[in-house]
Amino acid sequence: MRMIEAQLHSPRPRFRTATRVAIVGAGFSGTMLALNLLEQADVEVLLIERDRHRMGAGVAYSSSESAHLLNVRAGNMSAFADRPDHFCDWLAARGLGCDAAFVTRSTYGRYLRETLAEAMERHGRRLKLVDDEVLDIEERGGQVTLGLVNGGLIEADRAVLAIGNLPPHDPPALASAHLPSHRYIGDPWASAFEDGLPNDAPVLVIGTGLTAVDVILRLVAHGHQGSITALSRRGLRPHRHVDGLTRPRPVLARPAPELSDLVGWARTEARTQDWRLVVDSIRPITQMMWASADATKRARFLRHLRPFWDVHRHRLAPEVADRIDALLNAGQLGFRAGKIANVAVERDALAVAWRPRGETEPTVTRAARVINCTGPQGDLLRSTDPLVKRMLAAKRIRPDALRLGLDIDRDGHVVDARGAASEHILAIGPMTRGDLWEVIAVPDIRIQVGALARRLVNAHWTGGEGL
Repeated sequence: MRMIEAQLHSPRPRFRTATRVAIVGAGFSGTMLALNLLEQADVEVLLIERDRHRMGAGVAYSSSESAHLLNVRAGNMSAFADRPDHFCDWLAARGLGCDAAFVTRSTYGRYLRETLAEAMERHGRRLKLVDDEVLDIEERGGQVTLGLVNGGLIEADRAVLAIGNLPPHDPPALASAHLPSHRYIGDPWASAFEDGLPNDAPVLVIGTGLTAVDVILRLVAHGHQGSITALSRRGLRPHRHVDGLTRPRPVLARPAPELSDLVGWARTEARTQDWRLVVDSIRPITQMMWASADATKRARFLRHLRPFWDVHRHRLAPEVADRIDALLNAGQLGFRAGKIANVAVERDALAVAWRPRGETEPTVTRAARVINCTGPQGDLLRSTDPLVKRMLAAKRIRPDALRLGLDIDRDGHVVDARGAASEHILAIGPMTRGDLWEVIAVPDIRIQVGALARRLVNAHWTGGEGL
């Protein structure tokens, strides 16, 4: 996979006419931007990924667990907005499913990799995959220079950060504690957290969202039979998709005067129709309402309403929901609401003291393993990523006001410590949620990368979503 050619290390030829775009990160966002750009004329794309095993799929779709399913039906997961049947046709050609199915995430990862491979065959040397890590990006003379971990340099007209989510942050009560690495797992996606765990040992999962569901299913798939406690402040867990619902009727005008009024409006609407249809109906305007709210209103939404929004907006495949219900009914799994106070290290366990929601007296849960499932985060100031740390230190980037990710302008250019937008460095994907809020699902990212691809080659007069 390593394709760092001699021409990548040297300055570009003086009379080159094609626009060269370097994309840092080859997960879904980066891969889709590359595919969109290649549909435009006179563009050369360098797709850079430090983990060759995630090239084309990223963290989300690299899971090999058969229990990890997409949270959206295959019929809505085409990589191309103008070809809505692309994924279903791909599945049908391989006998792997249909448009009503919730297929495995590994299957979707394979789809992305094969689509990327087809693009390489079709576009020849206009697409290069670079198996390396970017350590720094600088703007020089109307171009960008990317420094690689192997010492090489890449010059391009534009650099786009598609770095995905940051690993989960340690909960406050655990951040300063010195916990044994075999007892506390800070990032479930960076380790085989089930290794060395006795089958009957109690486990505490911090978080009750989609990440927690993934971890619980993986534990059980590997034969774990001990008790599993999932703990979050509100104890809310994702709801399930329901078959047979009609398509939602899109809401195209603002249904509530403020962002914070959305939940109240949705509750009223849900009295006469399924709440899933209500939530889905406002997808066309969610980003608009987020954009029109100031930082104070956005912070209020995150503080009070985000947990409820998340569990209604991001749902489980029916098969996954059935498995979680079965574990609950069997008594092996329990969801709890409360706040962790402190953690003590015992000889064969961690003793986690937490205060149940609405109560004053703490309770203690002892677990042979505690797994942080609070989900991906975006606070740049807590990141250990070398590129993020170096660009922060050089004041070339800064966090957005709510520390959800990178601060960007309305066209996707990163904003530096002085508040000035970069001319040649941009960002896409989940790290731009501070500006767009909903930009983690395939349809949202598909729109974003399509629009950015057209702007980068001055073809933004072209209408339509995606390509």
